[in-house]
Amino acid sequence: MRVDILTLFPDMFSSPLRESILGKAVERGLIQIRTINIRDFTSDKHKVVDDTPYGGGQGMVMKVEPVARAIESVKSQNSDVWTVYLTPQGGPFNQDLARRLSTHPHLALLCGRYEGIDDRVRDLFVDEEISIGDYVLTGGELAAMVVIDAASRFIPGVLGSDRSAEEDSFFNSLLEYPQYTRPFEFRGCCVPEVLLSGNHSAISSWRRKEALRRTWMRRPDLLVKANLSEEDKKLLEEIRGSKDD
Repeated sequence: MRVDILTLFPDMFSSPLRESILGKAVERGLIQIRTINIRDFTSDKHKVVDDTPYGGGQGMVMKVEPVARAIESVKSQNSDVWTVYLTPQGGPFNQDLARRLSTHPHLALLCGRYEGIDDRVRDLFVDEEISIGDYVLTGGELAAMVVIDAASRFIPGVLGSDRSAEEDSFFNSLLEYPQYTRPFEFRGCCVPEVLLSGNHSAISSWRRKEALRRTWMRRPDLLVKANLSEEDKKLLEEIRGSKDD
């Protein structure tokens, strides 16, 4: 997958794109990421990218011309690029959307700033708008990092195991089961004995039940759209019954 990030602050991506799993994926060529400075597409010597809004109001608005030229420079290399604008007005970002974005061979992520972009950019160039939450950030750069990180986990070879993404929270609309490692006992708290049993069937059943329990207790709204088997439904009834006791 290739990702072009259109931004006024390309240096913000230098460290995050070199670290951890994402950095290794870039090194191995599994993901190609390029930052594009929108200021390079201005036509004046001061590289002005914003102006006051028509009709008055607070703040500044990103000008249409440099943003349009930046997007067109990407599209000139690949007309099939999927252009995403990171904005609080976009649709909510979730695991399903991350998976869908990972299927696009080429993404262009547009990072807004100030009071946003001239809306003609939306009308002419943007394929999709995404919000990572009901709050306002200084710009779209942090949101772009979140989208890249989440989507990249679905690219084959990025994670150590192809099953890792399937066991993450929100896969199949469930939160992940509890995880433990050594030591067995810490300040009176012990690892559940079933995880030391070597009985893989029992471990799998325990993890499924705990994922259901954690989802029911913390995010019951997710269960509405979860694909639950008849066994899952029975386990949920047991969980609810034990809670009532």
